[in-house]
Amino acid sequence: MPFGTRVWGFGKTLVLIGALGATFLISFGVSMRIALKSRDVEVPKLEGLTVSEATETLGVLGLGLRVDDVHRPDNKVAAGHVMQQEPAAGTTARRQRTIRVWVSAGPHVTTVPQLIGQSERTARIRLDQDGVQIGPVSEFRSADYPADAVVAQNPAPMSQAPQVSLLLNRGEQAQSFVMPDVIGMDGPKAAEILRARGFRVSIVGTQQTPGVPAGTIIRQQPAGGFQVGPNDTVSLEVTP
Repeated sequence: MPFGTRVWGFGKTLVLIGALGATFLISFGVSMRIALKSRDVEVPKLEGLTVSEATETLGVLGLGLRVDDVHRPDNKVAAGHVMQQEPAAGTTARRQRTIRVWVSAGPHVTTVPQLIGQSERTARIRLDQDGVQIGPVSEFRSADYPADAVVAQNPAPMSQAPQVSLLLNRGEQAQSFVMPDVIGMDGPKAAEILRARGFRVSIVGTQQTPGVPAGTIIRQQPAGGFQVGPNDTVSLEVTP
């Protein structure tokens, strides 16, 4: 056989072997990708499930479950139910992978402190420090209890609850009067009458007014007709 013919035949053989090898590698790669892909599954949503339900759900997909040792309080997720997971639902994971979850310890519950007899401000500070929420606050007025003090609470002290309702005494309603018009009256006499009713009265001299006797009230503060309390200050201006 001529040398050229042998070389051409050998070349075709190499080309054929190369083509077969390339086909094998491509087929092998595609097969591996299919095999690997077939091992991937979508992580299901576990939040809200019990540990038993989560274990069963993952087992069907060939996934494992790992429960974190620390249970954390959650006001929205019931105790014993999954509150968080890793990886998140909807992501892709290989079969036999372990999914980590955190389980809820239930709503945050604390011991309600003793609040009866404390001032409103002290009670609010104490509740904030103890992590107890303030529920509805009711008010009434009475002279039988200290003003702005806690008279009752619900639930009772040492109860386990996330919040507490309070009943506050705002104190007896202060008595008020209508300020009389005292302009033109004798200053010292008017001051004596007002002081007898519990008012604090100050008399201030002013410029002399022709034709007006000394000591006569020419201005007053508050003006006549205003509502005033027993501890309010009344200022009277009189002629010198």
